[in-house]
Amino acid sequence: MHHAHTQTPVMVEAADILLRQLRRQGIDFLFANGGTDFPPIVEAYSRAENDGTDLPRPMVVPHENAAVAMAHGVWLATGRMQAVMVHVNVGTANTINAVMDASREQVPLLVLAGRSPFSEKGRHGTRTRYIHWAQEMFDQAGMIREAVKWDYELHLPEQTADVVARACEVAESTPKGPVYLTLPRDVLAAPSIEPDTVPPRPPVRAGAPHAEHVAAMSEALSAAERPVIVTANAGRSALAFELLSTLAERHAIPVANLHQRFVSIASDHPMNAGHDPAPHVREADVVVVLDCDVPWIPNFTNPPEGCKVFHVGEDPVFARYPMRSFPSDISIAAEPAMVLSALLEAMVPDEAMISKRRERLTPKIAASRKALAAKAEPKDALTPEYVSRVIGELAGPEAVIVNEYPLRVEHCERTLPGTYYGLSPAGGLGWGLGAALGIKLASPEKTVIATLGDGAYIFANPTACHWAAEAHGIPVLTIIFNNALHGAVRNATMAMYPQGAAAKSAGRMLADLSPSPAFECLAGAEGHGERVETVDGLKPALERALAAVAEGRQALVNVVVDY
Repeated sequence: MHHAHTQTPVMVEAADILLRQLRRQGIDFLFANGGTDFPPIVEAYSRAENDGTDLPRPMVVPHENAAVAMAHGVWLATGRMQAVMVHVNVGTANTINAVMDASREQVPLLVLAGRSPFSEKGRHGTRTRYIHWAQEMFDQAGMIREAVKWDYELHLPEQTADVVARACEVAESTPKGPVYLTLPRDVLAAPSIEPDTVPPRPPVRAGAPHAEHVAAMSEALSAAERPVIVTANAGRSALAFELLSTLAERHAIPVANLHQRFVSIASDHPMNAGHDPAPHVREADVVVVLDCDVPWIPNFTNPPEGCKVFHVGEDPVFARYPMRSFPSDISIAAEPAMVLSALLEAMVPDEAMISKRRERLTPKIAASRKALAAKAEPKDALTPEYVSRVIGELAGPEAVIVNEYPLRVEHCERTLPGTYYGLSPAGGLGWGLGAALGIKLASPEKTVIATLGDGAYIFANPTACHWAAEAHGIPVLTIIFNNALHGAVRNATMAMYPQGAAAKSAGRMLADLSPSPAFECLAGAEGHGERVETVDGLKPALERALAAVAEGRQALVNVVVDY
């Protein structure tokens, strides 16, 4: 007699589904700093090794701030969102600095964190260490909530694939940003009745600009005698770089950067108006604020009465900033490249007006560049301006420079998109070296240089970063501008109290970082380290360091600068 067999459902743990869904979402790396919440993840990776399942590459990074910065760097290089996993609440606390940077820079990241097991006994994955009680919080996500777009806690193993898909959908929808998901250990270890992954859900992209807005901006720019485009981030898109370069040249419109974070226009472009928009804004009749959160500082500069102001970007009003009161005639929520393309189609060249603008701007820009060049000439001591110039000369046009404050980008020629990245406006220090490692990981064929102040280098958790560079084979060149000082603290003090008591000690109170460590000794067991104190020693030292990186070794040059 034939007996029918009831098929038993295939049961897999939530951790397996989590990792498979991450890979299906296009996530290449899982940057991790583990803890007692990680065993289900470790076991899932080990099972996958045995059966050949394709999962995100696990990357141990022994500090959470560095792990998030590396994920940020991979996104800068590839445009592909990455994931980070950290240890419960304490690991989350260590991510917040870098997550704030990513949030303000509209960088999508998936931050995963363990959570104390729900159960106290009886379940697989239950609490088995004394810390599992103390590490539980009423609202673990509360500490990071303002810096992320979305947060959630995994409640049931059968939710896993949908929860990950939802997290990625939100993170990559415009305006992009980080998201946060907590993972109780006993849920991660539980079998799921839904073992399959789900298709990724396409994120929302910024739409095209309204035709009437394009017409209004086109008309205003065409008729303007003194227009200016102010940007910080337009160059995050290579297409926007090309279109902005064409628009500026064709219509003789100057482009000024304020706290540049991407290469939006080439250093040698005839309409590159430098890094101080203030002189142009003060006399402008039209200002286009292109993917820029702070186009001028109202305490010092404002456009004149009657000037038309247009804000353009995926989030042109920066809705997550509590206060931002720049005037606007029209704010256009669209991808900058789409707006620039529409403008190029809509604007009919007025040759007489274009000639008038070009005749006014060409000598002005030339004089500014000449004055800048004089500041970067070698002097008795090493200056940040001269060091920046030499870095630009030796790096070449295709090297990628990641700058955390000290590099004077106006003196460091950058002519190609994707070859310069600056610190997020959130100002969370410790980002630059990790981001450089992420870029190198994603682009091993490129030379990647991290330029850091000595304070920023300390914030970078350099032991963790240099370990990651060596362990994972990611050779970057770290250049420290060492003035034994938190320059931002000193500069802010001197600006507020130029004749005050603090000025008598050059504003070094609570900014002094002397005695300065021998940073050149920290480049790793197989790395190359040098200290430079003289103008004559700079180029040879940088050339040796670049050669070491080309050989596959990380390198660090500790450059003692005058200020």
